[in-house]
Order: sequence, then C-alpha cells, then structure tokens
Amino acid sequence: MTAQPHEPVNVSAPVLDKNLRSIRVALTVPQDREAFDAGLRMALDEVRATLDLGKLNEFIHTWWLIAHDSMHDRAGRERMYEHAARVQELADRGEAVPRGDRTWRELLADRGVQA
Repeated sequence: MTAQPHEPVNVSAPVLDKNLRSIRVALTVPQDREAFDAGLRMALDEVRATLDLGKLNEFIHTWWLIAHDSMHDRAGRERMYEHAARVQELADRGEAVPRGDRTWRELLADRGVQA
C-alpha cells in the first residue's frame, strides 16, 4: 500500500485553541478520543509523581497537532487506523508486514508540509 497525495480538506479552517477541552472536542475519530483519554491519565499521573509539567505540555502540543489533523482529514485518520489494524493482524499471524517505499519527507511534501 502506498500513500496517495491529496489536497488539504479545508485550509481556511480556524486554528484550534490549545487547551485540553478544545482538543478533546476536536477529535473526530473514536480511536483518537480513546488514546487521548488514556494518554491524559498517564501524563497527569507523571505530573503528580514528578511535579514537572513538561510531559503535560508535550502531551497537549502533540494532541493539538493530532486534533488539527482530525478536523482537517477525518477520513485520513480513519484510514490510518484501518491500516494499522491490518498490519497488526499480519504481525499477530507472524506474516511479513508491508514496508513503505517513501520517506516521511516525501509523504509530508505531498500534504504541503515542508520538513
């Protein structure tokens, strides 16, 4: 399977507020919401244990980026999870998993992102 280039869905969509509530609401794919909730619990546990907000800030920034992707390309997020499930099934059966033939820079360039 190879990545297919596509145009951004809605380039003029508003920028999302960088707070937990806004990020959680913007997640349009159930798997993202589940991962967000689990990750938030882990990040808060670490903050309680270390009294260091760095991991929480990193968590917020990472999920802010994911939420933007979710808002702009829900179908792409759904395809990603479907592909990951197929690859996991292959791995569970001990079969070879597909390897991509393109670099991350090439994939990002297809989406208009300079890396």
